[in-house]
Amino acid sequence: MIELSEMIRELRQQLTVAMADGEGEAVRFELGPVEVEATVAVSREAGADSKVRLWIVDAGANGKYTQAQTQRVTLSLTPKAGEPRGTDGGGVRPVLISGGEVDGER
Repeated sequence: MIELSEMIRELRQQLTVAMADGEGEAVRFELGPVEVEATVAVSREAGADSKVRLWIVDAGANGKYTQAQTQRVTLSLTPKAGEPRGTDGGGVRPVLISGGEVDGER
């Protein structure tokens, strides 16, 4: 299983790659809200500095967890491109993505 934060980190990296691939392309797309839905298992570490963690559950493995231990979460993320930390740039701007057309894409 992976943590929810790892899934979001990977999504951010994939969007960054898509943005880089679109640089200099004649046609680019502004990225709107990204809807992410996942089934998560909730766990709590024991100890003084205990943490609650959300783990992504594979759909095939969902039967291994009782209903009380899993939750379905939906996140609506609105990506914005900003200046890297420590720079004093122009602030945030819409994310523009480009890529090849996929069969059946509208």
